Amino acid sequence: MASDTDTDTEKRCLIIFGGSGGIGSALAKRLRKDSPDIDIVITGRDRAQLERLGQELGIRTTILDVCDPGSIDRCVSEVIESGAVLSGVVNCIGSLHLKPAHLTTDEDWDSVISLNLTTAFRVVRAAASAMMRSGGSIVLVSSAAAISGIPSHEAIAAAKAGVIGLCRSAAASYARRGIRVNCIAPGMVQTQLTRQIWSSEVNRHASEKLHALGRLGDPDDIAAATAFLLSEQSSWVSGEVLSVDGGLARLRSKS
Repeated sequence: MASDTDTDTEKRCLIIFGGSGGIGSALAKRLRKDSPDIDIVITGRDRAQLERLGQELGIRTTILDVCDPGSIDRCVSEVIESGAVLSGVVNCIGSLHLKPAHLTTDEDWDSVISLNLTTAFRVVRAAASAMMRSGGSIVLVSSAAAISGIPSHEAIAAAKAGVIGLCRSAAASYARRGIRVNCIAPGMVQTQLTRQIWSSEVNRHASEKLHALGRLGDPDDIAAATAFLLSEQSSWVSGEVLSVDGGLARLRSKS
């Protein structure tokens, strides 16, 4: 995790927003194993899952309502007030909306933008404010759908494309402060959120064929890439969009 000489003797902390989901949970487990000296805070709406992860991994958990505009700011403030140095933040909050534009209502659109783009902006705003002195790493989650045109993804693709723009602009804004901002763009990952797709044998097979490597993603695929972007191994990487998508966005394999 990003740090400097001023923070070597201070306790460092990392927050995973949306940590009760499949990717957030996998990331928390990986970070606890690889970085036992880092305090980890995970947030989410699933109280039972958060409590289970908290007990299993020995990490702090916070119930967070992302519909509350001030919830992300308060979470970051609580970490800072505890005396910890915020060295890393990951935003795994998001939703899935698979409908073409003509079947997407204004309410659908507002929800997709709020859960995927507005939350990302609030995470960047809160994290950047907290990292001004000591630097740090912010990782956002976009989608392969924001890079390659995929049918029935108009709303989610627009929101996730916005996340990429946010990432690159913020990376430029805060580079001199030692704050790195990067983005992961996953393909179809097997989580509870996407179960409606991969639980059907027909849909699963069709989705696998879209991925050049011939399989769907596992949450740990995304967790491994995210952990890299949080680590000192990527200390000269910022403003990047890392596609972890089995080749979905850019490759077309032989049938």
